[in-house]
Amino acid sequence: MTLFDDLDHLQRADHADPFAFLGPHRDAQGELVRAWLPGALAVELLSPEDEFLVAMEALDASGLFVARLPQKTPYRLRIHWPEHEQLSEDPYAFGPSLSELDLYLFAEGNHRQLGKCFGAQVMDHEGVPGVRFAVWAPNAKRVSVVGDFNGWDGRRHLMRLRYPAGVWELFIPRLQQGEVYKYELLGQDGLLPLKADPLALATEMPPATGSRVADPTPFAWSDDEWMLQRGTRQGVDRPLSIYELHAGSWQWVENRAPSWDELADRLLPYISDLGFTHIELMPIMEHPFGGSWGYQPLSLFAPTARYGSPEDFARFVDRCHQAGIGVILDWVPAHFPTDAHGLAHFDGTSLYEYAHPFEGFHQDWDTYIYNLGRNEVHGFMLASALHWLREYHIDGLRVDAVASMLYRDYSRKDGEWIPNRHGGRENLEAIEFLSHLNSVVHTEAPGALVIAEESTAWPGVSKPTEEGGLGFAYKWNMGWMHDSLAYIREDPINRGHHHNKLTFGLLYAFSEHFILPISHDEVVHGKGSLLGKMPGDRWQQFANLRLFLAMMWTHPGKKLLFMGCEFGQWREWDHDGQLDWYLLRYAEHFGAQALVRELNQLLREEPALHAFDDRAEGFHWLIGDDARNSVYAWLRLAGDGAPLLVVHNFTPLPRPNYRIGVPQAGRWQVLLNSDSDSFGGSGAGSRGGVDSDPLESHGQNQSLALDLPPLGCLILRPEGAGGSS
Repeated sequence: MTLFDDLDHLQRADHADPFAFLGPHRDAQGELVRAWLPGALAVELLSPEDEFLVAMEALDASGLFVARLPQKTPYRLRIHWPEHEQLSEDPYAFGPSLSELDLYLFAEGNHRQLGKCFGAQVMDHEGVPGVRFAVWAPNAKRVSVVGDFNGWDGRRHLMRLRYPAGVWELFIPRLQQGEVYKYELLGQDGLLPLKADPLALATEMPPATGSRVADPTPFAWSDDEWMLQRGTRQGVDRPLSIYELHAGSWQWVENRAPSWDELADRLLPYISDLGFTHIELMPIMEHPFGGSWGYQPLSLFAPTARYGSPEDFARFVDRCHQAGIGVILDWVPAHFPTDAHGLAHFDGTSLYEYAHPFEGFHQDWDTYIYNLGRNEVHGFMLASALHWLREYHIDGLRVDAVASMLYRDYSRKDGEWIPNRHGGRENLEAIEFLSHLNSVVHTEAPGALVIAEESTAWPGVSKPTEEGGLGFAYKWNMGWMHDSLAYIREDPINRGHHHNKLTFGLLYAFSEHFILPISHDEVVHGKGSLLGKMPGDRWQQFANLRLFLAMMWTHPGKKLLFMGCEFGQWREWDHDGQLDWYLLRYAEHFGAQALVRELNQLLREEPALHAFDDRAEGFHWLIGDDARNSVYAWLRLAGDGAPLLVVHNFTPLPRPNYRIGVPQAGRWQVLLNSDSDSFGGSGAGSRGGVDSDPLESHGQNQSLALDLPPLGCLILRPEGAGGSS
């Protein structure tokens, strides 16, 4: 290639190997230095001590400057721009900074620390501070880094292609944290829209879409004890009560969404007071459209800038741990949005997504589907999960839309999906990824939970991978959620005809490690609030709400409740507003909140309510067939611990002297009555202690005559048999 050919390619910004032409090169006459600086007025070479060496010659007006040094000499560039002067080393004087091992692990799909390797990394290279950029774009003809630092001119910082991984890299000396940047890619068919960095660790504030060079300073964590004990705190035999929230609409500050620090100031005392063990944040990975609530993320390594910096988010998690509260994040590996600045057709080809729309496009959500069969994409997603668990000390990931990942025909008509290599409907690549993810998390993030939102009858979702399962710690019990909400919406006069909706779930309650979810999905899109689903007049609605919550907390399975449901939010959730906190001035709302506080306390203190959540021996039916009265009664058990008797009356009629069998004689203490006036109820039903009678009932030799409150729940324990957390 001649000088004019090189210059022509530089001018057209499609030079295949800028390092072969730019920077220092030895020849028979010494050291020849070329610099490509379109728009510069003049350029000089200085020594590292800023002593003048030589003025570079402008070959023409295009921006190519050349100079000759008698021998190989370290140098810096002094560039005279029309409005300022810049002093920096020459990016094209540096050798590669990505190791061959990094490239090999990435290509293999097994690089566990991509967030510390790719993207924009503040570092010293060959003794000079700056930022190393690295991005995967194997089918691009050219990739440049652009930003304010080069006038967003894609000709200025063309990157080096590392074969065979298809990774482009460039070290830009003297660049610092905080710089906004994107990648300009030349695809096979022309210039692409500017792309945000898939491995960005920080971003601009939406609606701006640039990536930002993150602060490399490690966060000073104060949660060593929490992290050390996390595994024992989160075992399946421990209480798990999760409060799901959207960070921007829980509680506003001065008519705006809170910062992470402001949210911590208000949220953590509230969660501690109510006794939840964990919070679950709807996705906080950067996402362009706020109305997606984070479920269409594009920066899977960067916390959204909406609430503060990455350091601010880390401090939020640290404060949660210091308050004794675990943090679970929603994480979305099933799909990504079509925004032009994102992953879609990243290098001009279907790089992150399947190429065929029958495999790579979600019609329901207008999103692309990750091609997890590609090693690099598999590794990218695996590294994202580990990034949150390790770098931000996150205690668990709730994996969104797992069902859509498992099945190739998910939400597709006949003829609109492509079978797997065996002719089946299972997505083998996604199955392998999920199993690998759970195996790796189990090894590398001990005690961290990975939770599946999975709505089908796929077997073994929470079964260990070594036993042929997917390896999740828990699975959302969507069947329980649908059935229980359908039941509670029925007018009490009709509930007897739907009695099995509450009994059916117990047939499979121990087939998985389940979480019972009442999530954000149940209080949006015209579904109404949880309180709004309850039938009857105002009194009955609140009584039904309290009864439903008591049923949920006493049913086998861990608990998840969306914000606002704990105090009876009337309105549907609105992500552009905040919860209606003024409702707590009213006794019914305050009482519902008090009930949740009491239920969480019982959940923590009574092993029978949590220790055997996944085991059939932790549950025993006493009354499951009284459809006429819509009464259910069961025992919750925990080995040698005290049994708990739970009785639900799903009609607004009090039922005096209702006899129920119990497993032991003596006095039984009423631990909770959901109709208590302290919860905003009528004060009806048994309270205090009730003595057993030597009358056989429900297969037990002893029985109690209880006054069942209307639309109420009673929880009783043998007197003197206190629980322990």
